[in-house]
Amino acid sequence: MQLVKVGLCAFGMSGKVFHAPFLKEHPGFFISAVVERSREESKEKYPEATIYRSVAEMLGNVDIELVVVNTPVQTHFEYAKMALEAGKNVIVEKPFTVNVSEAEELVRLAEDKGLFLSVYQNRRFDRDYLQVQKIMNEGKLGNIKEAEIRFDRFRTEPSGKAHKENPQATGSGSLHDLGAHLVDQAVQYFGFPEKLFADVFSMKGKQFANDYFEIILFYPNDLRVRLKSSVFTKEAHFAYNIHGEKGSFLQERTDNQENELAAGAIPEYGKKWTQPLQETDGILNFLNENNETERILTSSDPGNYMNYYQQIYEFIVFGYALPSPAEEIIKNMRIIDAAVESSNAQKVINLI
Repeated sequence: MQLVKVGLCAFGMSGKVFHAPFLKEHPGFFISAVVERSREESKEKYPEATIYRSVAEMLGNVDIELVVVNTPVQTHFEYAKMALEAGKNVIVEKPFTVNVSEAEELVRLAEDKGLFLSVYQNRRFDRDYLQVQKIMNEGKLGNIKEAEIRFDRFRTEPSGKAHKENPQATGSGSLHDLGAHLVDQAVQYFGFPEKLFADVFSMKGKQFANDYFEIILFYPNDLRVRLKSSVFTKEAHFAYNIHGEKGSFLQERTDNQENELAAGAIPEYGKKWTQPLQETDGILNFLNENNETERILTSSDPGNYMNYYQQIYEFIVFGYALPSPAEEIIKNMRIIDAAVESSNAQKVINLI
């Protein structure tokens, strides 16, 4: 089996939870290097990886073929550009960059260098996202007329992470953090919208980056898609509300991969490693072929972030489709940029 040598740009939460466990368990990857500026935490689980004190130093390792840029978003552009210029293929954590112009420059550079650039949109492999996709593909709802996708939390106290909460840091706040997921899911489900209106601000106060947003996406045929997030949501809403001409589907946000990984779960390659659901997590209410109402409690199948890295490997070895290529994610960045503009100007922004 072809072995792909990988370097991680950081070993914080993202490296420990979302990347290193899957790279270690996948037989086609080898964690060759990890950047830790002062600590050596990676040695315990990944003793075979060389520890470097800077990204620049790690990029001097000629054996590394793939670099994962999993640092704060404000550094994504700088490190991804350095990696591409060093001749490395690159995976960038979401959000891709802080704005569209940075994203476009990286895409051009990757094309010029003949390298691939993918954005880690892991929520495409969540059980709840996949269940909604499945239900819509079945056609039971008919033409979709309205949809709402939410990602709520109850985190009323500051985290202390400046790159996420300093309002002066471009790319900080929930819009770039959680919005990167919701925007991506809306585009995957419904395509690129014609225009949008957004309300983005900080409920905790102006001294903090935005922690609330609501974006209304306008599509042809009067379809409306609402994306919403708040950190003052103690009681959970349904994360997905999909309404069509023939019925509705409500789906809870039940994917627990992040929590299980943080607790030490091992994502075994080729296996369903997540804990099974104990209860149903969706409601499907629709008119059947006899025009009779059917109301069904549904259960989603397990998601698996390993599938992202499996698709990366299949692209490298077999030339299959690259998951979430950067040129595709530019569309998401255009929506996020437009949401900032819309909220500041308090007006609808045309996208097409």
